[in-house]
Amino acid sequence: MIRLWRMRPILTTAFLIACAVTLFFSGRFVVTAIYWANHQEEPIRPWMTVGYIARSWNLTPPQIDQAVGLPGPKVKGHPQPLSEIARDRGIPVEELIAEIEAAVQTLKAAEAQE
Repeated sequence: MIRLWRMRPILTTAFLIACAVTLFFSGRFVVTAIYWANHQEEPIRPWMTVGYIARSWNLTPPQIDQAVGLPGPKVKGHPQPLSEIARDRGIPVEELIAEIEAAVQTLKAAEAQE
């Protein structure tokens, strides 16, 4: 390796950087895959966003938004947690969670019938 470094320092450096980048993204992929494998069909909590719920229940955020009448993330420029959405609507967060749970069950039942 030292000999190769002396003969082609730029090429060797580029190769080592490419290996480091590949290792970084491979590790990130594995961590993400393990996380979501262990977080399927999570109980809905006030800190969750619609996107998190959708990913956990294998749905798309627009499906849930449309079923419950929730604002999309473009309304405030960022995804909102359920607690913030409930506060903006002036309802208890438990009521919003119940609506979302009902919508998720309906969407999953419709998906199972297809």
